This record gives sequence, structure tokens and C-alpha cells, in this order.
Amino acid sequence: MRISRKKKKSQPKKHYAYNESITDPEVLVLGEEGERIGILNTTEAIKMARAKELDLVIINPKSTPQVARIMDYGQFKYQKEKEDRKKRAKTHVTETKGIRISLRIGPHDLDIRRKQAIKFLDNGDKVKVEIILRGRENKQTDMAKDIINNFNNAISETTNIRVEQSIEQQGNKITCLIAKQ
Repeated sequence: MRISRKKKKSQPKKHYAYNESITDPEVLVLGEEGERIGILNTTEAIKMARAKELDLVIINPKSTPQVARIMDYGQFKYQKEKEDRKKRAKTHVTETKGIRISLRIGPHDLDIRRKQAIKFLDNGDKVKVEIILRGRENKQTDMAKDIINNFNNAISETTNIRVEQSIEQQGNKITCLIAKQ
């Protein structure tokens, strides 16, 4: 049984321009409560925010002019990071787990592999079932395909599965990719 341990890529953090890092000469300013103040010169808007002991933060950099809001930058950044953590906690990256069986596998070992595959499928992962043929086994491709079919049928008795990639032979490997419906 092979378990994939790929390193996860970290996503780049969003950077929000605030105060002196704002490059546009004019911005559309929103107040603390979200009320529209109007289009102001950036330096005037920063002075207005500083008078209230707050920061001027760009919240929509793609619009013309950019939309900035008067708020506490530290609190804003904390709230955005908190939202990102909640989103990351709810997401599940689908991995492909590998189950390797052979032509000479015993019924007990096959049952263990079946239970492991069901566990992977219940976690939302895909399962790649593979048989590697060695030596004289290379002539027994029909037997290997039957074993994979029987393995898939045994799994489908307890779990609804769909075959994403039908049984294929690639050199001395015979593989099949299954996922939960």
C-alpha cells in the first residue's frame, strides 16, 4: 500500500495597500461604518484617517478610482486572516491514493486492501488500483484485469463508486482509477 505524501504549496498572502503605500492620486473614500464620503485626494484622505487615529486601507484596488476605507488596519488584517483560516479548514484537496495488489494475493490480504480503499474513498480521495506484472505474469493480463474487476465489485457492494479511468495496461502495470460518487 502506498500513501502519497506530497508537500502542500503555500498560497501567497494578499497584500492590502494602506496609508503611504497607496500610489493612486485619488481614491473613493468610505467611512468607518461604510458610508460614502466621496472621491478625495489620497493625502487628504490619509490626513482624515489619521485625525480619527485610524488607517486608510484600499479594499478594492481594481476599480477606478480605487476604493479605500477608513478603518484600523491591524483589525482588518486579522479578520481577513481569520476568514482565510476558516475557508482552508473547510476545503479538502482530493489526493490519489494507490492500492497495489498482485496476481497471487490471498483473500485476507485482498480484504485488507478493500477496507483500506473504502477508507480512502470515504475521506474523499481517489484510489488508483494497480497490479505490477513480473516475469511470466506478463502473459496473464486477462487474469489481472479480472482481479481488478472483482476488487472494484467488492468495493461497490458497500460503497457507491464510479470508475474514472477504466482498466488500462501501461507496460507491465495494469491500473484503474476509482472515486466515490
